[in-house]
Amino acid sequence: MPRVPYVTGFAKADVQGSSPKAAGRALRERVPRAEHAALTIAAGRPDAVAAVERSNAGRLPELTPIRVGRMAASPFAFLRGSAGLMAYDLTGSPVTGIGAQICGDAHAANFGLYGDARGQLVIDLNDFDETLYGPWEWDVKRLATSMVLAGREAGADEDACRKAAQDAAGAYRRTMRLLAKLPVTEAWNAIADEALVSHADAKDLVGTLERVADKARKNTSARFAAKATEETPDGGRRFVDAQPVLRRVPDAEAAAVAASLAGYLETLPEDLLPLIARHAIHDVAFRVVGTGSVGLRSYVVLLLDHRGEPLVLQVKEARASVLAPFVAKVGFPVPPVVHEGRRVVLGQRRMQVVSDILLGWTTVHDAAAPGNGAIAGNGRREGREFQVRQFRNRKGSVDPAQLSGDQMDDYARMTGALLARAHAHSADPRLLAGYCGKNEELDEAIGKFAVSYADRTEADHAELAAAVKSGRIPAETGV
Repeated sequence: MPRVPYVTGFAKADVQGSSPKAAGRALRERVPRAEHAALTIAAGRPDAVAAVERSNAGRLPELTPIRVGRMAASPFAFLRGSAGLMAYDLTGSPVTGIGAQICGDAHAANFGLYGDARGQLVIDLNDFDETLYGPWEWDVKRLATSMVLAGREAGADEDACRKAAQDAAGAYRRTMRLLAKLPVTEAWNAIADEALVSHADAKDLVGTLERVADKARKNTSARFAAKATEETPDGGRRFVDAQPVLRRVPDAEAAAVAASLAGYLETLPEDLLPLIARHAIHDVAFRVVGTGSVGLRSYVVLLLDHRGEPLVLQVKEARASVLAPFVAKVGFPVPPVVHEGRRVVLGQRRMQVVSDILLGWTTVHDAAAPGNGAIAGNGRREGREFQVRQFRNRKGSVDPAQLSGDQMDDYARMTGALLARAHAHSADPRLLAGYCGKNEELDEAIGKFAVSYADRTEADHAELAAAVKSGRIPAETGV
């Protein structure tokens, strides 16, 4: 036992016989690992079209046909836009009770490259709209399912798809065991660089990652601004319409977004304020992003420094996590959220080794911007909550639906390892390692689940595609 008094915020010394690893092993008695293969659809499940329509509530109605069109493109695309529906289904699955900060939407396309503060590339999870504290299993099952669907889209056979799902879970398990053995400070910063490829045995993916990295290094604010803006008579720059993806906004709406950046500055570390202060805001435009995010309010803000070099910020609407009611249903408390943008940013920081240094949040207050404000009972104008981040921060991504069989296995192992490292920031890796164990029982169970849920997703996608064809729900394709 330590000779100094226990201080709140620090761990107590382990008492013999009550180690986290032993506690994790004991959980297998209550929730056998083989039970994770089960898929039990809860009663009252909405059909796929009703679920999509419900998830469109509160979005800009003129953009929801684009969202539907993107989701209808393939079963994998449907999965990408239906995190809430999968969470509904997961409430019927076994839950160990071990909590972690989860991504909430950890499908295979939500991992990628981005630049750190010095411009060096790292690879990690990169989408956190749905993040919250919840069951670690849900992220792993969503990742495994996405590997099956991406593999089917790529033309891989069923054995290869199942193996990719199983490999994602296996890499998660092995990485968690590795992290449990490392000193805490080493585990905290592990596998965020080139060591990841050797750790995940992803050698067949090296060439693809190199090509993605080459493109990512060129994917900067300057390159985006060169294509998306034009020079103004006074020597500044402004965005150029590229409908329906990029459009200019009315002056009042642009002014409201620009004004909200004063609040954003209050969420940044003080040492970064001089960096932002050396830029001036020149223009604001609306830009459609993603699949699940289409229809949310999302702006790009053009800032220029004294040399005319651009910095582009994305100001993206943050709504309540679609997982929140389902996480609560399986016994995880959902504390009141102070600000949805703050939830997203803090969740991202809790899961990534290196995050965008300009991450922050703000609230846009102005009724002139569509849906941006309403008068509350106390007369105060309420606003919509947003996250703020760098746009095109050397981002690059692998399209998992374009990978060959060998590459798909490598990608599954790589993303499984990254997910384990992300969870280990908030969940004790010793506890999870104790539960996951040494053998492949958990891997096989999650692989079976992934195949079953991929089948369920294909059926949901077919329902949506039929509804689009019949005219029940409007869709705009090819956008």
